Amino acid sequence: MKKLINRVEDVVKEELEGIVAAHSDLVRVHFAPNYVVRADAPVSGKTALVSGGGSGHEPMHGGFVGMGMLDAACPGEVFTSPTPDQILEATKAVSGGAGVLHLVKNYTGDILNFEMAADLAKADDIEVEAVVINDDVAVQDSLYTAGRRGVGTTVLAEKICGAAAEAHGSLKDVAELCRRVNANGRSMGMALTSCTVPAAGKPTFELGEQEMEIGIGIHGEPGRERRALASADEVVEMLSRPIVEDLPFKRGDKVLAFVNSMGGTPLIELYIVYRALARYLDGVGVHIERRLIGPYITSLEMAGCSITLLRLDDEMTRLWDAPVNTPGLRWGV
Repeated sequence: MKKLINRVEDVVKEELEGIVAAHSDLVRVHFAPNYVVRADAPVSGKTALVSGGGSGHEPMHGGFVGMGMLDAACPGEVFTSPTPDQILEATKAVSGGAGVLHLVKNYTGDILNFEMAADLAKADDIEVEAVVINDDVAVQDSLYTAGRRGVGTTVLAEKICGAAAEAHGSLKDVAELCRRVNANGRSMGMALTSCTVPAAGKPTFELGEQEMEIGIGIHGEPGRERRALASADEVVEMLSRPIVEDLPFKRGDKVLAFVNSMGGTPLIELYIVYRALARYLDGVGVHIERRLIGPYITSLEMAGCSITLLRLDDEMTRLWDAPVNTPGLRWGV
């Protein structure tokens, strides 16, 4: 195992120290318990957005804290859910009197711990709503989940709902928007290699030199099938067809197309994937209105990619285009 770390037990703490050293104009970091908040938190009268999950998926979630996106993020240990005390303290730190929305990926530990934190926050007279993201079409009831996993649509929901909250949307309205984003987003990923959790010191799973895993989870969970390595065009069809058929997307739909690196895939390959995706969608009459390409929800150093399609309406498109200023996503400022 080769990793640019010091001690395994210090990985998350030192990453957070690096984030605040690089982006102190945008975020503050609290330790023990660990959470990241926007530099101007709490913002009075604003619906606050809090998300979180295991570390190892950077820039999600801590890299998406800032104006126009999240108010706080709670990083657990690598591939481990954040604890209720982290989530509670982050919720209290960003509460500006207009309520707090928890955006929760559908993993059992995340669900339980966010629910516990929400109950404790409500006891402190903080109004909390939660929306669960469950957009992965690959499998049902995988490791860590009951139901579908929450993956790429999480990033899109954080951006779109963050813009709505920045415009002083009510907690009820922002939560309803988040549910609409989740209902219209579908994702699927694949892996060419495993990843290595620092504490484990060995690959999470084994793949042969000429094998790939279709439908992988962001923690290395098994996918739909393991099969012989194929071309980029073939892989894109394996991912895109189930996504399009699941919603289903239909001819004339306008979408946001998100091509994501799992951490170890370079941009040259992502653009080859995007080329194939654009051609596939053109063939089924689905129009790409907006796009996002890059490593935004990763799985440490795993080589592979995921594709997310979000069916857009005018409000979602306008909110996607709204200014955002975070360490991991920035435009319009």
